[in-house]
Amino acid sequence: MMANLKGIGIAGCGRMGEPMLQALINAGFDALGYDVRPCESYTEIAPFMTNDIAVFSDRLETLITVVRDTDQTDDVLFGAQSFTKAPNLETIIICSTLSPRYVRDLRNRVPEHITLIDAPMSGARIAAEEAQLSFMLGGKKDGLDSIQPLLSAMGAHFHHMGEYGSGMSAKVLNNMLAASNTAMTRLVLDWADQQSIDERKLLDLIATSSGQNWLASGMETIEFARDGYSLDNTIGIIEKDVKSALDDAPDNADTALPEAVIEAIRGLKPRS
Repeated sequence: MMANLKGIGIAGCGRMGEPMLQALINAGFDALGYDVRPCESYTEIAPFMTNDIAVFSDRLETLITVVRDTDQTDDVLFGAQSFTKAPNLETIIICSTLSPRYVRDLRNRVPEHITLIDAPMSGARIAAEEAQLSFMLGGKKDGLDSIQPLLSAMGAHFHHMGEYGSGMSAKVLNNMLAASNTAMTRLVLDWADQQSIDERKLLDLIATSSGQNWLASGMETIEFARDGYSLDNTIGIIEKDVKSALDDAPDNADTALPEAVIEAIRGLKPRS
Protein backbone atom coordinates (compact mmCIF):
# COMPACT_ATOMS: atom_id res chain seq x y z
CA MET A 1 0.00 0.00 0.00
CA MET A 2 1.39 3.42 -0.92
CA ALA A 3 1.65 6.48 1.26
CA ASN A 4 -1.08 9.00 0.55
CA LEU A 5 0.90 11.89 2.05
CA LYS A 6 -1.54 12.55 4.85
CA GLY A 7 -0.96 11.81 8.50
CA ILE A 8 2.80 12.27 8.23
CA GLY A 9 4.74 11.87 11.46
CA ILE A 10 8.40 12.42 12.28
CA ALA A 11 9.62 10.48 15.30
CA GLY A 12 12.76 12.02 16.74
CA CYS A 13 12.79 15.80 16.38
CA GLY A 14 16.35 16.51 17.41
CA ARG A 15 19.28 17.95 15.48
CA MET A 16 18.03 16.61 12.14
CA GLY A 17 14.37 15.77 12.72
CA GLU A 18 13.38 19.26 13.85
CA PRO A 19 14.45 21.07 10.64
CA MET A 20 13.07 18.20 8.55
CA LEU A 21 9.68 18.67 10.21
CA GLN A 22 9.93 22.40 9.62
CA ALA A 23 10.63 21.78 5.92
CA LEU A 24 7.51 19.61 5.60
CA ILE A 25 5.40 22.23 7.36
CA ASN A 26 6.80 24.94 5.11
CA ALA A 27 5.82 22.85 2.10
CA GLY A 28 2.25 22.60 3.36
CA PHE A 29 2.19 18.96 4.43
CA ASP A 30 -0.03 17.60 7.19
CA ALA A 31 2.93 16.74 9.46
CA LEU A 32 3.29 16.20 13.19
CA GLY A 33 6.46 15.64 15.19
CA TYR A 34 6.93 13.30 18.13
CA ASP A 35 9.73 13.46 20.68
CA VAL A 36 10.19 12.46 24.30
CA ARG A 37 11.29 16.02 25.10
CA PRO A 38 8.67 18.50 26.34
CA CYS A 39 6.94 20.30 23.48
CA GLU A 40 7.67 23.69 25.04
CA SER A 41 11.37 23.10 24.39
CA TYR A 42 10.64 23.86 20.72
CA THR A 43 9.97 27.31 19.30
CA GLU A 44 8.46 27.73 15.83
CA ILE A 45 7.36 24.10 15.45
CA ALA A 46 5.88 23.73 18.97
CA PRO A 47 2.27 23.74 17.62
CA PHE A 48 3.24 20.82 15.37
CA MET A 49 4.83 18.73 18.17
CA THR A 50 3.51 16.18 20.65
CA ASN A 51 4.95 13.82 23.22
CA ASP A 52 1.64 12.01 23.55
CA ILE A 53 1.98 8.55 22.01
CA ALA A 54 -1.78 8.11 21.52
CA VAL A 55 -2.20 11.47 19.78
CA PHE A 56 0.70 10.76 17.43
CA SER A 57 -0.45 7.20 16.68
CA ASP A 58 -4.09 8.06 16.03
CA ARG A 59 -3.41 10.15 12.93
CA LEU A 60 -0.28 8.36 11.72
CA GLU A 61 -0.18 7.05 8.15
CA THR A 62 3.41 7.73 7.07
CA LEU A 63 6.10 7.44 9.75
CA ILE A 64 9.56 8.98 9.29
CA THR A 65 12.06 7.86 11.94
CA VAL A 66 15.01 10.16 12.70
CA VAL A 67 16.18 8.79 16.07
CA ARG A 68 19.79 8.20 17.06
CA ASP A 69 20.40 4.44 16.97
CA THR A 70 18.96 0.93 16.84
CA ASP A 71 17.83 0.95 20.48
CA GLN A 72 15.81 4.12 19.95
CA THR A 73 14.46 2.76 16.65
CA ASP A 74 13.32 -0.38 18.45
CA ASP A 75 11.54 1.80 21.01
CA VAL A 76 9.82 3.80 18.27
CA LEU A 77 8.69 0.77 16.30
CA PHE A 78 8.14 -1.99 18.86
CA GLY A 79 8.93 -0.85 22.39
CA ALA A 80 8.06 2.24 24.42
CA GLN A 81 6.19 3.91 21.55
CA SER A 82 5.31 0.87 19.37
CA PHE A 83 4.17 3.01 16.45
CA THR A 84 3.97 -0.08 14.19
CA LYS A 85 0.66 -0.69 16.01
CA ALA A 86 -0.79 2.63 14.82
CA PRO A 87 -4.15 1.71 13.26
CA ASN A 88 -3.70 3.57 9.98
CA LEU A 89 0.05 3.20 9.44
CA GLU A 90 0.91 2.38 5.82
CA THR A 91 4.56 3.38 5.30
CA ILE A 92 7.71 3.59 7.42
CA ILE A 93 10.65 5.64 6.15
CA ILE A 94 13.89 4.93 8.05
CA CYS A 95 16.02 8.10 7.93
CA SER A 96 18.35 7.32 10.84
CA THR A 97 21.79 5.93 10.03
CA LEU A 98 21.78 2.36 11.37
CA SER A 99 23.43 -0.99 10.77
CA PRO A 100 22.24 -2.29 7.37
CA ARG A 101 21.87 -5.74 8.94
CA TYR A 102 19.44 -4.34 11.49
CA VAL A 103 17.51 -2.45 8.80
CA ARG A 104 17.16 -5.49 6.56
CA ASP A 105 15.94 -7.57 9.49
CA LEU A 106 13.14 -5.07 10.15
CA ARG A 107 11.29 -6.58 7.19
CA ASN A 108 10.86 -9.73 9.29
CA ARG A 109 9.59 -7.76 12.29
CA VAL A 110 7.31 -5.11 10.79
CA PRO A 111 3.81 -6.22 9.68
CA GLU A 112 3.78 -7.18 6.00
CA HIS A 113 1.10 -4.67 5.01
CA ILE A 114 3.42 -1.77 5.96
CA THR A 115 5.76 -0.54 3.21
CA LEU A 116 9.35 -0.19 4.40
CA ILE A 117 11.74 2.30 2.80
CA ASP A 118 15.24 3.11 3.96
CA ALA A 119 16.10 6.73 3.25
CA PRO A 120 19.10 7.80 5.34
CA MET A 121 20.19 11.35 4.64
CA SER A 122 23.43 13.31 4.52
CA GLY A 123 24.37 16.96 4.78
CA ALA A 124 24.28 17.75 8.53
CA ARG A 125 21.83 20.16 10.16
CA ILE A 126 22.74 23.03 7.83
CA ALA A 127 21.46 21.04 4.83
CA ALA A 128 18.29 20.06 6.73
CA GLU A 129 17.63 23.72 7.57
CA GLU A 130 18.05 24.68 3.91
CA ALA A 131 16.02 21.66 2.65
CA GLN A 132 19.12 20.54 0.74
CA LEU A 133 19.60 17.05 2.19
CA SER A 134 20.93 14.14 0.14
CA PHE A 135 18.89 10.94 0.48
CA MET A 136 20.19 7.42 -0.19
CA LEU A 137 17.14 5.31 -0.98
CA GLY A 138 16.34 1.62 -0.83
CA GLY A 139 12.98 0.16 -1.79
CA LYS A 140 10.60 -0.61 -4.62
CA LYS A 141 10.12 2.08 -7.22
CA ASP A 142 6.39 2.52 -6.63
CA GLY A 143 6.94 3.07 -2.92
CA LEU A 144 9.72 5.56 -3.59
CA ASP A 145 7.64 7.40 -6.19
CA SER A 146 4.81 7.76 -3.69
CA ILE A 147 7.00 9.53 -1.10
CA GLN A 148 9.03 11.64 -3.52
CA PRO A 149 7.05 14.82 -2.74
CA LEU A 150 8.06 14.44 0.92
CA LEU A 151 11.70 13.90 0.02
CA SER A 152 11.64 16.85 -2.37
CA ALA A 153 10.37 19.09 0.43
CA MET A 154 13.34 18.13 2.62
CA GLY A 155 16.15 17.52 0.17
CA ALA A 156 17.79 18.27 -3.15
CA HIS A 157 19.66 15.07 -4.06
CA PHE A 158 18.11 11.61 -4.34
CA HIS A 159 20.00 8.39 -5.02
CA HIS A 160 18.04 5.18 -5.51
CA MET A 161 20.58 2.52 -4.62
CA GLY A 162 18.41 -0.58 -5.13
CA GLU A 163 16.16 -2.82 -3.07
CA TYR A 164 15.18 -2.17 0.54
CA GLY A 165 18.32 -1.96 2.69
CA SER A 166 20.66 -0.84 -0.05
CA GLY A 167 20.21 2.83 0.80
CA MET A 168 21.49 2.15 4.32
CA SER A 169 24.42 0.12 3.02
CA ALA A 170 25.40 3.03 0.78
CA LYS A 171 24.96 5.53 3.61
CA VAL A 172 27.27 3.79 6.07
CA LEU A 173 29.93 3.44 3.36
CA ASN A 174 29.59 7.16 2.65
CA ASN A 175 29.84 7.95 6.36
CA MET A 176 32.87 5.73 6.83
CA LEU A 177 34.62 7.84 4.20
CA ALA A 178 33.35 11.05 5.82
CA ALA A 179 34.64 9.84 9.20
CA SER A 180 38.12 9.27 7.78
CA ASN A 181 38.06 12.77 6.27
CA THR A 182 36.92 14.19 9.61
CA ALA A 183 39.72 12.50 11.55
CA MET A 184 42.43 13.40 9.06
CA THR A 185 41.28 17.00 8.52
CA ARG A 186 41.35 17.64 12.24
CA LEU A 187 44.81 16.05 12.51
CA VAL A 188 46.09 18.21 9.65
CA LEU A 189 44.74 21.38 11.30
CA ASP A 190 46.34 20.45 14.63
CA TRP A 191 49.69 19.91 12.94
CA ALA A 192 49.31 23.21 11.09
CA ASP A 193 48.82 24.99 14.42
CA GLN A 194 52.11 23.62 15.66
CA GLN A 195 53.81 24.80 12.47
CA SER A 196 52.28 28.31 12.73
CA ILE A 197 50.28 27.92 9.53
CA ASP A 198 47.15 30.06 9.52
CA GLU A 199 44.02 27.89 9.60
CA ARG A 200 42.01 30.02 7.18
CA LYS A 201 44.82 30.11 4.63
CA LEU A 202 45.24 26.34 4.85
CA LEU A 203 41.51 25.70 4.47
CA ASP A 204 41.40 27.98 1.43
CA LEU A 205 44.29 25.99 -0.01
CA ILE A 206 42.59 22.66 0.68
CA ALA A 207 39.39 23.90 -0.96
CA THR A 208 41.18 24.27 -4.32
CA SER A 209 43.65 21.39 -4.01
CA SER A 210 43.86 17.61 -3.82
CA GLY A 211 42.99 17.47 -0.11
CA GLN A 212 39.51 18.91 -0.67
CA ASN A 213 36.80 17.24 1.42
CA TRP A 214 33.39 17.99 2.92
CA LEU A 215 34.53 18.75 6.47
CA ALA A 216 37.37 21.05 5.43
CA SER A 217 35.03 22.92 3.09
CA GLY A 218 32.40 23.24 5.82
CA MET A 219 34.43 24.13 8.91
CA GLU A 220 32.43 27.34 9.35
CA THR A 221 28.98 25.88 8.65
CA ILE A 222 28.94 22.25 9.83
CA GLU A 223 27.76 22.48 13.40
CA PHE A 224 30.01 19.74 14.79
CA ALA A 225 33.15 20.58 12.79
CA ARG A 226 35.09 21.76 15.86
CA ASP A 227 33.61 19.46 18.50
CA GLY A 228 35.59 16.98 20.52
CA TYR A 229 34.55 13.38 20.98
CA SER A 230 31.59 12.70 23.25
CA LEU A 231 29.10 9.85 23.23
CA ASP A 232 26.18 12.31 23.22
CA ASN A 233 27.24 14.57 20.35
CA THR A 234 27.62 14.22 16.60
CA ILE A 235 31.25 13.14 16.79
CA GLY A 236 29.99 10.22 18.86
CA ILE A 237 27.41 9.54 16.15
CA ILE A 238 30.21 9.43 13.56
CA GLU A 239 31.85 6.67 15.59
CA LYS A 240 28.50 4.83 15.70
CA ASP A 241 28.17 5.10 11.92
CA VAL A 242 31.59 3.53 11.29
CA LYS A 243 30.62 0.70 13.64
CA SER A 244 27.43 0.27 11.59
CA ALA A 245 29.53 -0.08 8.43
CA LEU A 246 31.76 -2.63 10.15
CA ASP A 247 28.70 -4.61 11.22
CA ASP A 248 27.90 -5.11 7.54
CA ALA A 249 31.47 -5.59 6.30
CA PRO A 250 31.93 -8.21 3.56
CA ASP A 251 33.29 -11.59 4.57
CA ASN A 252 37.08 -11.51 4.94
CA ALA A 253 37.14 -7.71 4.60
CA ASP A 254 40.23 -5.90 5.90
CA THR A 255 38.80 -3.77 8.71
CA ALA A 256 42.08 -2.38 10.04
CA LEU A 257 41.67 1.09 8.51
CA PRO A 258 38.06 1.77 9.68
CA GLU A 259 39.00 0.48 13.13
CA ALA A 260 41.90 2.95 13.17
CA VAL A 261 39.47 5.71 12.13
CA ILE A 262 37.28 4.88 15.13
CA GLU A 263 40.27 5.26 17.44
CA ALA A 264 41.17 8.58 15.81
CA ILE A 265 37.60 9.87 16.20
CA ARG A 266 37.60 8.88 19.87
CA GLY A 267 40.73 10.95 20.37
CA LEU A 268 39.35 14.20 18.95
CA LYS A 269 39.52 17.21 21.29
CA PRO A 270 37.46 20.41 20.87
CA ARG A 271 38.96 22.86 18.42
CA SER A 272 38.33 26.55 19.01
